[in-house]
Amino acid sequence: MKKEDLLLQIKGIIDKGLPLVSNLSNVSSILNKLEDINWCGFYLVKEDTLYLGPFQGDVACTVILKGKGVCGTSLLEKKTIIVEDVTKHPNHIACSSISRSEIVTPIIKDNEVKGVIDIDSPSINRFNNEDKVFLEQVAETLSPLFK
Repeated sequence: MKKEDLLLQIKGIIDKGLPLVSNLSNVSSILNKLEDINWCGFYLVKEDTLYLGPFQGDVACTVILKGKGVCGTSLLEKKTIIVEDVTKHPNHIACSSISRSEIVTPIIKDNEVKGVIDIDSPSINRFNNEDKVFLEQVAETLSPLFK
């Protein structure tokens, strides 16, 4: 499915009257339609720590400290990070032995990271700048839902 269509679905499904967890659950389901991925979901910030939020895929790490792993680094640096081969990344936290590449995009509101979008693939070098732009659009769409 085209990323443009997925973004339209995300924009269409969001309901500001629903709890955040409900919206993020549906968005993770839509993101799960991306090709060649084995995990997608959210980590939410509480006191400079990331906690597992809604996701699609196998069991995942539940707590990630700021600056640790790819997600914690995205939180610290406030930017999207693409890892071509997680086995060669010195700061990668292996939640799944299946994952080979990863992209993490922060959700920022009022210059503060509220959470991150995390997507893993079983293929090396799966993610590119097109994915980065797409996920940053998704993050921008989700940002108003956060307090």
